[in-house]
Amino acid sequence: MTQTIAPRVRVLVLLLLAATGLLLAGAGPASAHAALTGSDPQQGTVVDKAPDQISLTFSEKVAMSDGSLRVLDPKGKRVDQGKASNVSGTTYAVQLHSGLPDGTYTVTYQVVSEDSHPVAGAYTFSIGAPSRTSVSVSDQTAGGGVVGWLYGFGRYVSYAGFAVMIGGAAFVLACWQRGSGVRAVQRTVVSGWLALTAATLLLLLLRGSYTSTGSVGDIFDLNLLGQVLQTKTGAALVSRLLLLAAAALFIAVLFGAYDKREAEEKRDLTFGLAIGGTVVAAGLAASWAMAEHASTGLQTGIAMPVDVIHLLAVAAWLGGLCTLLVTLYRADTPIERSAVSRFSTLAFGSVLTLVATGIYQSWRQLGSWSAFTETRYGQLLLVKIGLVALLVGIAWISRRWTARLGDAGVLTTEKSEEADAEGTAVGSAVREKEHVGAKAAGADSARAAQLARQQAAVDAARRKRQRDADPDRFGLRRSVLAEAGVAVVLLAVTTVLTQTEPGRTEQEAKAATSSSASSSSSSADSSAAVTLDMPFDTGGEDGKGVVRVDLNPARVGANEMHVYVERPNGRAFDVPEVKVSFTLEAKNIGPLPVTPDRITTGHWSAAGVQLPMAGDWKIAVTVRTSDIDQTTVSKNAQIG
Repeated sequence: MTQTIAPRVRVLVLLLLAATGLLLAGAGPASAHAALTGSDPQQGTVVDKAPDQISLTFSEKVAMSDGSLRVLDPKGKRVDQGKASNVSGTTYAVQLHSGLPDGTYTVTYQVVSEDSHPVAGAYTFSIGAPSRTSVSVSDQTAGGGVVGWLYGFGRYVSYAGFAVMIGGAAFVLACWQRGSGVRAVQRTVVSGWLALTAATLLLLLLRGSYTSTGSVGDIFDLNLLGQVLQTKTGAALVSRLLLLAAAALFIAVLFGAYDKREAEEKRDLTFGLAIGGTVVAAGLAASWAMAEHASTGLQTGIAMPVDVIHLLAVAAWLGGLCTLLVTLYRADTPIERSAVSRFSTLAFGSVLTLVATGIYQSWRQLGSWSAFTETRYGQLLLVKIGLVALLVGIAWISRRWTARLGDAGVLTTEKSEEADAEGTAVGSAVREKEHVGAKAAGADSARAAQLARQQAAVDAARRKRQRDADPDRFGLRRSVLAEAGVAVVLLAVTTVLTQTEPGRTEQEAKAATSSSASSSSSSADSSAAVTLDMPFDTGGEDGKGVVRVDLNPARVGANEMHVYVERPNGRAFDVPEVKVSFTLEAKNIGPLPVTPDRITTGHWSAAGVQLPMAGDWKIAVTVRTSDIDQTTVSKNAQIG
């Protein structure tokens, strides 16, 4: 029976790993955890004068470096001045060069949110009137590509390694102290340590490229690595490596000095190892809490300790489950049923802890019931809750098998006696064969070694038959295997969840964007007038001034127009004549002449100015300051 199960186990593991890969691949670029909630100028607006600066407002604080916020002219040339600065709260601004010409400008940003995830995007605005631009913003993504996939994989391996290492050590100390001498258990815990250490080093190398260029060639850029070490995430990863050195010492004692102690001596050492191991495990869990979701947003002073407890409960449950699975399938020494019962109690307590901390984390990250279905974070959380419920259901079945094991004792007496008798008979035959062989071969050491190997194989086969003879134990092995399979997928969903923008943040960003758009629309409805200021010089004596055109509501159909003519000092300029024309060059419409009526000195007006089509209209104004001195100036305006 065992021979037929082993291939199935391998196939199941491969399928689960494939599912994990699909989940990670489907995650795509890391979702932004800080959302852009406002900008000045706003996206798609047309401003009359060139602004002195560009400001962006995010839903939380972000980290910026040189080039994080760039402003490009229609030809793709940068027109911003250096590094962006924090203006107030979560608003950041960058200064612009003076005297920018009319046209469409592109604003690009790539920053790192306070919970360590990269955020990128771009939008356009126009000065004077829209124009063509050669700037492409299609590559404005963060955390994608090969580097993004590797970073996501590294996160998954780090979570898995943490759970296996911490859960395996807790399983030995709390449930099965004899397991410290079992080679399969030792390999499992050490593999968890190696996986977490390798993944942490990988994340440290990938971090610079992941949050900036996304290029594989920048993975080993020492300048980027130096910048990473100065960030909160870099400090967390370095702290994790230092704690892993302490964890290595703990593992060495657990599987070295601790295993060699007698039962009475182990009791005192168990307490010390439990305290030291808890401190190291809590420190490792804090390296996630201090740099990710728990470190920003609401109630960080409560959220970070809760996150640490949540991670420790996950490790105790899933890591212990993995160790139990390895013990049931790979260990030569059968595990006592009392140890399985103790783990069942530990797992139950871990589940209760996960439920309590999970409810708090869900409230903190979602904020409303609607976020469960309206945000990607909420939808993934529903999947996670479903997987946890499935895992608890399978665990309940495992507890039933464990209870049956407890009722039956260590092994049924009849099966135990049969197994022992069989083992004794086989052992006697081998020893007799060994004795005969020794007489025949004398001091032949090679023959003696071969016979010793045969005896070891016979003993191992006897223990294996003894272990597999119990149907209750076989049922427990199958249910634990199913639990482990669900746990692999659950861990993958959790990894993707940590890379997804929290539902509360997503909804707040949408609300802020909608409010901004509504405010802009309301403002446009109430005062959508276009105002154009155009300096002129007719060339004659006293021929300089400024003409201002106000067009309201600047829409297709009838419009009201006011023209103001002023001297350079701002006083009204009494000119003999003003003429205006409108031309839509893209559609070959116009010029449409308009002769306004003089209202008072320097003020001219015309009602019912008809504009037949929306577009980028050229408004030309002819100003005559004397019988022979006149000039025409023009500017474009977007008519909607």
